[in-house]
Amino acid sequence: MTPRPARPAARRRAMPDGAALMLAADRARARAYAPYSEFPVGAALLLKDGRVVTACNVENASYGLAVCAERNAVFKAVSEGNRDFVAVAVTAREGRGAPPCGSCRQVLHEFAPDMMVYWRDPRGKIVGRKLRYLLAMPFDLKMLKGKR
Repeated sequence: MTPRPARPAARRRAMPDGAALMLAADRARARAYAPYSEFPVGAALLLKDGRVVTACNVENASYGLAVCAERNAVFKAVSEGNRDFVAVAVTAREGRGAPPCGSCRQVLHEFAPDMMVYWRDPRGKIVGRKLRYLLAMPFDLKMLKGKR
């Protein structure tokens, strides 16, 4: 028997780690529009295929119309046809941490309850937790259908 030639390995994008994802979030934070809170935030959302969607927070004089960076990233990804999220990194102010707010946790949970969430602790160290542990008792489709 003649041996078959080896198949070339499928090319896949390398998955960024928490530090690489945080760097993308840092770059997005630089584009934030936060003249009212002076709290610029950037987010980098990792897709299953290795691509990264970035966004920043955008404020408005009518405070309730502001949009967080994390939700901006999710809405941007979904509007482009992407729903397979693996992780998100969130950064605020130089070297300081800010995990997603409750609203953002709820929106992220809609698509990926087991995704990793990265942010910086008060000393600037990157920390990560599964979203499932950051959002206790989420509201989801099961509740709408009366199954919970």
